[in-house]
Amino acid sequence: MISRPNTALSQIHTQIMWSRLIAVVEEQAQTLVRTAFSTTVREAGDLSAGVFDRDGNMLAQAVTGTPGHVNSMAAAVKHFLDAFPLETMRPGDHYITNDPWLTCGHLHDLTVVSPTFLHAEPVGLFASTVHVVDIGGLGMGPDGRQVYEEGLSIPLLPLAREGRMNEDLLRLVRANVREPLQVEGDVYALAACNDEGSRRLVEMMEEFDIANLDRLGEHITETSRQATIEAIGKLKRGSYRNSLTMDGYDRPLTLAAEMTIGEHGIHVDYTGTSPASAFGINVVLNYTTAYTAFGVKCLVAPEVPNNAGSLAPITVSAPEGCLLNARRPRAVAARHTVGHMLPDVVFGCLHQVMEGGVPAEGASSLWIPQIYGGADVLDELGVEEGRPRPDIRPFSTAIFHCGGAGARPGRDGLDVTAFPSGVRTIPVEATESVAPVLFRRREFREGSGGAGQFRGGLGQVIELGGAEGTPIAMLCNFERVANPARGRDGGGNGAAGRVTLVSGKPIGPKGRQSVPGGDYIRLETPGGGGFGRPAERDPDQVALDVADGLITREAAEHHYRVALHASGAVDEKQTALLRGAHAAE
Repeated sequence: MISRPNTALSQIHTQIMWSRLIAVVEEQAQTLVRTAFSTTVREAGDLSAGVFDRDGNMLAQAVTGTPGHVNSMAAAVKHFLDAFPLETMRPGDHYITNDPWLTCGHLHDLTVVSPTFLHAEPVGLFASTVHVVDIGGLGMGPDGRQVYEEGLSIPLLPLAREGRMNEDLLRLVRANVREPLQVEGDVYALAACNDEGSRRLVEMMEEFDIANLDRLGEHITETSRQATIEAIGKLKRGSYRNSLTMDGYDRPLTLAAEMTIGEHGIHVDYTGTSPASAFGINVVLNYTTAYTAFGVKCLVAPEVPNNAGSLAPITVSAPEGCLLNARRPRAVAARHTVGHMLPDVVFGCLHQVMEGGVPAEGASSLWIPQIYGGADVLDELGVEEGRPRPDIRPFSTAIFHCGGAGARPGRDGLDVTAFPSGVRTIPVEATESVAPVLFRRREFREGSGGAGQFRGGLGQVIELGGAEGTPIAMLCNFERVANPARGRDGGGNGAAGRVTLVSGKPIGPKGRQSVPGGDYIRLETPGGGGFGRPAERDPDQVALDVADGLITREAAEHHYRVALHASGAVDEKQTALLRGAHAAE
């Protein structure tokens, strides 16, 4: 290895290596996207990929992926090393688990860890995670009462030894899932992307003539840690509290946080949060930590790379047995429902100390119905209205949909945007190509964004059912139906979500539901909260919102105090009267 003094040139050299490392993990992630079988991975990007040092510390993550996966995976690799010490690993080895308490919070997420060797010596590890379309059991809904009901649990196990796949494990997986081809394909994709990451890392190390990642890893993590601490140091020290009420499954739930900002870090404690639920919406602590840290980094240190160093100053605690620190064997399949709300809770604390404020609450929690069909499946679920064609085999697929994001200080909220999860919406065509499902309608939900000087992001309206009049069953756990996203600094709340059948027959937003043949479920996703007083919004922008069909004329006048001519132009005289009267109230 060439020894380089700590000069300006060597610092440039280190920066180049760091940039190459990011390119390596991004190619790892893109290999996973290209080779995966499930639409949740190929289309939605529900995955993570990263490179770790020999001690299991994350050095770099791919840009492609979700914070719930990446930040949970950041803590997971050390569990693999505890079970399989690095000195026992060999080239071609891969290891796997979906233990919710060790990795990403529910059984649908498979994580694979693989060592990288240079000249027969282990130099690091690659890890990747995907959300598989099915893992057996009750599926990805909240109806389970224990994790044992929610699907196949894979403990820490070898997936491959020296390049030979564990066929016994793969047979076990195929026998326990509804979509064996897709799930097994995703398992192979996880191993393939880690192999590609290893190949690219070895090329990089040989090109730069380095024998290990020790110096580069130390530089990355320490620089990131110091940058995060410096960013935290700009905030006013103290303790700040915020709470949020969410719908829950069978009763409303409270997420309560106390954020303590100190000299060297931020600690978030969730004492006061509701006890664990009897249903599958509970969150394990590593997933709680993942989305809490993401919420803090988004506002406090957004430009600092995400790795072990930048995550270290952000710590989390929650009482054991509460909703955010569920004990085994609590049901956790729909843990995203609660976990996606945590950045909103964190933002409420940071709003008290950040100059200019922070974004309003958004729809936040993804609407992810798991859809089932086929004669055998519907018989088992007790669906009696309408019968599927006998040639439709049993199927299971999941679709990701989102509402509006909260308005930001100085900008409107983003419409139909998956924040904080970051997943992409699965295209209609992709879902219809893999399952007998028909989308009848999908469009912006007019008026769903909270009113404000800066408007909340809009939700969407989706209507879907079984193709050719076949019935389907759905596992539902839709949030923000009873407790909409709150506005900030005078901004209005976003619209609450709604779930109905086009026929008018009753259907609920929670649990196992059925859509009769020939009917369609209508999902109206929530809107984001507004920021600032609506009467302070630029009248010309209000007129544009009306012209674009985002709000109605009536809303323009009632919420924003803006009158419009028949042509759509602002009636400045009448608007001045409306706003003057409003200011005098």
